[in-house]
Amino acid sequence: MDEIRYPIGKFQVPAAFCEEDAKQWISDIRQIPAKLREAVSGLNEEQLNTPYRDGGWTVAQVVHHIADASMNAFLRTKWTLTEDIPSIKPFEENDWAKTTEARSLHIEPSLQLLEGLHERWSHLLESMSSDDFHRNFYHEGTKENVPLYVLIAMHAWHGKHHTAQIASLRQRKGWN
Repeated sequence: MDEIRYPIGKFQVPAAFCEEDAKQWISDIRQIPAKLREAVSGLNEEQLNTPYRDGGWTVAQVVHHIADASMNAFLRTKWTLTEDIPSIKPFEENDWAKTTEARSLHIEPSLQLLEGLHERWSHLLESMSSDDFHRNFYHEGTKENVPLYVLIAMHAWHGKHHTAQIASLRQRKGWN
């Protein structure tokens, strides 16, 4: 089950900030929309409404979830850059995946949203200094201060993680 749920492995918190790692995270974030679009290319409605694993979200819900998570991460980035240790509210991703548009809207609006958002977000990230990456936000869910570089590393992994879930489903089902 872990290979299906975590095809690229679980997220590992970076031990420290490294500028070379940050460049790779930014590159990954910039590429997420194109790689996700490629992963869902040619899938029909039935395939888009297939769960990527037993008990998991459908492919469409995964796409909408990536958009939800990216919007939250972008806003968290902006708040952290413009406020002194802002308090960040978690979002209940499983509940968000059950909302009407996440269950019934075609994926194209979320793909388009991701293209524009990730272009903006990666541009902002490229302008950041090392000090900016070390700025913290307070996560109300975990009750911890989190450095911005950890958020960026996590979302670079997050996009690759969910894209790999879709690619893995395609391979298992022979949808090539």
